Amino acid sequence: MYQYDDYDRELVKARVGQFRDQVQRRLGGELTEEEFLPLRLQNGVYLQRHAYMLRVAIPYGTLSSRQLRALSVVADRYDRGYGHLTTRQNIQFNWVELEHIPDILEWLADHEMHAIQTSGNCVRNISTDAFAGVARDEVMDPRPLAEILRQWSTSNPEFLFLPRKFKIAIASAEQDRAATRAHDIGLHLYRDEQGEQRLRVIVGGGLGRTPILGQVVRDDLSWKDLLSYVEAVLRVYNRHGRRDNKYKARIKILVRSLGLDAFKKEVDKEWEKVRHSSAQLTDAEYQRVASAFSSPDYETLDAADPDLGAWLARDKAFSRWFEKNTRPHQVSGYVSVVLSTKPGGATAPGDLTGDQMYAVAELADQFGFGELRVAHEQNLVLPDIRKKDLYRFWKALTELNLATPNIGLLTDIIACPGGDYCSLANTRSLPLASAIQQQFDDLDYLHDLGDLSLNISGCMNACGHHHIGNIGILGVDRHGEEYFQITIGGSKGNDSALGKIIGPSFRGEEVVGVIERLLTTYLDYREIDEPFAEAVQRLGIAPFKERIYGPSVKASGVRS
Repeated sequence: MYQYDDYDRELVKARVGQFRDQVQRRLGGELTEEEFLPLRLQNGVYLQRHAYMLRVAIPYGTLSSRQLRALSVVADRYDRGYGHLTTRQNIQFNWVELEHIPDILEWLADHEMHAIQTSGNCVRNISTDAFAGVARDEVMDPRPLAEILRQWSTSNPEFLFLPRKFKIAIASAEQDRAATRAHDIGLHLYRDEQGEQRLRVIVGGGLGRTPILGQVVRDDLSWKDLLSYVEAVLRVYNRHGRRDNKYKARIKILVRSLGLDAFKKEVDKEWEKVRHSSAQLTDAEYQRVASAFSSPDYETLDAADPDLGAWLARDKAFSRWFEKNTRPHQVSGYVSVVLSTKPGGATAPGDLTGDQMYAVAELADQFGFGELRVAHEQNLVLPDIRKKDLYRFWKALTELNLATPNIGLLTDIIACPGGDYCSLANTRSLPLASAIQQQFDDLDYLHDLGDLSLNISGCMNACGHHHIGNIGILGVDRHGEEYFQITIGGSKGNDSALGKIIGPSFRGEEVVGVIERLLTTYLDYREIDEPFAEAVQRLGIAPFKERIYGPSVKASGVRS
């Protein structure tokens, strides 16, 4: 994995000193909260409902065991004993005190971490596939280009004050596990007929108040032109994006208002200027960065381990976990393992305690190569585990409550922190997630349902990505009461789709029953091995809506 160079160290250290001074001035009354606002946002600090929150950057979701131990110290020393993994592959701490944040940032800097550009109207954390570099269906490793984008965009003065926040994802596998069509820019790295690395560029995606899936603006970009083309897109957005209305300020609104063809013409015109003045990527520069992502020292192992086969036959719980929580690896005798942060109603989706962080870091050293990944689904991934060690590894994860075999199933819920923390939220997401997890805790039933995603957002900002959940739940305010709107049929990946609203919203206590009726309808109508989203696409929402509301919405007693 990438290691800081001298430039990174100097930049991050300087930022810590600068922010320490700004915090002292705020605490001393020299800066008002309004004056302090843009300064703290540039350092990943939010003021939430009850306390300040610090969002720590984890570039393309990759962590070392040393860094995870450092994060465990932040959780235990400066927070309330836990951190929260986000859909942007970052981690945030929800209960930090402002006077301690400079010390936290200094501690992070000592461990090659920071919080720069995890908030504000700038290029945010570059995200990618949590299995990048090891996935069996991967075309090539996207992490070197993700790192090049990170270096280029960090503190780039032209793009620190964009009309709105800007998110980039890059992927290079048969299956898109980075939700690239839901990003401002999505990049697909592939090889052409001559074996040359090329990029398919998608623009104008995003969720929130106006959900839109991105469209292909260029299909054959050379990887050497990556930075100049992205710069051209950002220049057009920076010049033409709206600044008078934050709800219409994202690039998706600009692309829609101009039309894709007109937007593309503007980008191409800008690119003709930029590509000759901006540095083109060279093989030498690519190799400099790519060398940090060289493969670890894998052992030569057989694809089928006899001990693993014996344990799979002997232990049903282990076999079920192996089926749902491991992924195929490029190297024979290895798998990637997903650690579920969703064991049940007592734990908020995405939360990890400091003790868990420390213990997982130890396991990463003992069973892997000291590397971990944060997944878009708010879980952790250990990318390189030997099959012959899996049973012992599973036992250790079970003791840590991180071995629930529900990856990709209904209770593998994506949820924002909601009104328990966020001052923007209309509703509390976490109690609803807990109620759903408690109601659907029968693993046999979950496995019979098959892969099915459920996402919850506490407001229209859609931090829980509810639009692309097979079942999406959006919190809305109805005259001071919490209500929840349901969408069905959304999906991410190769067949990305936005969910459709089934009808009027529901009170919180009604939602679990609504989910039950949705699932019963699916089981009644599905074809053999037909996933939920495909069933909705085939059937439409009518049978689901009728099962929930009855012959008419009015007769159901559900208010809008």
